[in-house]
Amino acid sequence: MSGSCCHHTGPGYATPLDAYHSGDREKIVYVPAIVADASRPDYLATVDVDDSSSTFGQVVHRLPMPFLGDELHHSGWNACSSCFGDSSAQRKVLILPGLKSGRIYAIDVRDPRAPKVHKYVDREAIAKATGLAYPHTSHCLGDGSIMVSMMGNASDSSAACDFLLLSSDLDILGTYAQAPIPYGYDFWYQPHFNTMVSTEFGAPSSFILGFNPAEATSHYGHHVHVWNFKEKTLRHSIDLGADGLIPLEVRFAHDPVKPWGYVGAALSSNVIYLEIDEATKEVSHSVAVKQAWADVSGWALPQLPPLITDILLSLDDKYLIFSNWLRGDVVLFDISEDPKNPVFKDRLFVGGNFVADNAAVSSVTEEALAAVGLTERPQRLVFKGVEIQGGPQMLQLSLDGKRLYVTNSLLSPWDAQFYGKEFTEQKGSQLIRLLIDTENGKLSVDESFVVDFGQEPDGPVLAHECRYPGGDCSSDIWLAPGSTW
Repeated sequence: MSGSCCHHTGPGYATPLDAYHSGDREKIVYVPAIVADASRPDYLATVDVDDSSSTFGQVVHRLPMPFLGDELHHSGWNACSSCFGDSSAQRKVLILPGLKSGRIYAIDVRDPRAPKVHKYVDREAIAKATGLAYPHTSHCLGDGSIMVSMMGNASDSSAACDFLLLSSDLDILGTYAQAPIPYGYDFWYQPHFNTMVSTEFGAPSSFILGFNPAEATSHYGHHVHVWNFKEKTLRHSIDLGADGLIPLEVRFAHDPVKPWGYVGAALSSNVIYLEIDEATKEVSHSVAVKQAWADVSGWALPQLPPLITDILLSLDDKYLIFSNWLRGDVVLFDISEDPKNPVFKDRLFVGGNFVADNAAVSSVTEEALAAVGLTERPQRLVFKGVEIQGGPQMLQLSLDGKRLYVTNSLLSPWDAQFYGKEFTEQKGSQLIRLLIDTENGKLSVDESFVVDFGQEPDGPVLAHECRYPGGDCSSDIWLAPGSTW
């Protein structure tokens, strides 16, 4: 089965298990490369991840954006597996928003190793038509349109966040919601349950400058919002309270008839379990994974939050994986028996503030180390002559669940604040690959692969979210068997 288009069908795969068992192995990934000081345009890097290739582990193409200061961030597709039943649909355009600039680019990837800018819609056009700004997550919809979460409005207030609707060719169609929400960030829809869940980051005027702890409860969110997907109305909002401060990435089970999912609460550093009531469509929640803040000295605060910044589910819905950007570990849980109560399997430190040579933290208590299975602070990860900077941030998993790609940039002002300008302007980001033993639930570093974005031809850049040309476990959403959009 082809990962890009199947005979007599639309893009992607019929089911997530088809993708898991029969999907093409990834050969390239697209990675946004951000220039922290905006002295050069951000660009889309095409990275060769084919172990048999002569250019394995290299950036084989760089597509600069036509403007400065975009802060490329997340990306999505014009069509994905939700369009599988539409033979006229084709996955050919990567939707690539600029978080700071407010532009949204359509990147033509019909030549996968040499993408090009097809068109873009600018901030002014979006603001004039909808009043919205600060685009983040994009998902294709089964009717051929595209939905983009917007984290603020054109006046830089977060008081009227909504979702932007675009045509497959990036024409502005309007907005989605009939009930604006205080903050925006991520979203995931489950058509079988006629339900969409969205999450909250914070006020753009605050987060775009960095993080001020004094604003944690006044300028950042702690709700998830539950929508009637077809009617585009808000069913109810869930206040996660202290356990769910700054809920970011939301991922539901890939099996479209399973009613559960998770959200990673960044600041609280907990994973929240969500479950849709099949009768009422209301969503209940509980803390599935609780992580303690670490007692440290020498840091900006007396306690250091792990700071969950990304979560993924394997396509067979067996494993939950998340990254702790500040602490520095990637964590693996088994959710196959009881998704409400994940079972810890493994963790791997690949950077972060626990690393022994990180001068920002002078000491970590024995209790904090013991809580994550350590007796001493881990050594910085170094292989192929490359020192891994920052902490693990964005994750992307291979379709078969065996290879996990990890980048280390969160948002350029936050990168500079928490890991220093030496990281953002001198050493730059890295893309590494972890190996997952799917039988035993173990993580290891693949030391054959590293891309050092600190050694780019025109200077260091910051690497963010990865995308595969044929779709992946955070871009594609499936319809229930036999159902149509």
